[in-house]
Amino acid sequence: MGSVARFWLGGVVTRATASDRFPLGTLTVNIVGCLAMGLLAGLAERRHIFDAHARLFLLTGLLGGFTTFSAFAYESWFLGRERMVLAAFANVLLQCALGLGAVWLGHWIGTR
Repeated sequence: MGSVARFWLGGVVTRATASDRFPLGTLTVNIVGCLAMGLLAGLAERRHIFDAHARLFLLTGLLGGFTTFSAFAYESWFLGRERMVLAAFANVLLQCALGLGAVWLGHWIGTR
């Protein structure tokens, strides 16, 4: 369901903006996913309205299918909230640098 929602929303935004120079569809999906992740995690923590299975389904299943960026953002935020600031920054740096590096490496291998 999350993957289908991602495909739909990304397509709607891309068609509405006719942007081929900047990935506005992906940006929108990531920001909406992060907002939803924070909202659902906050509700689960504060109001205890989701049991462990519902949290797993909503946060990992639904939103994980929608955008893994929301999980990355939440985990980085959580590390910062727990005063593990160095780990939070390391997570951001490593995810971005290694992710981009892996894309470059995969592309390089694929074009050989």
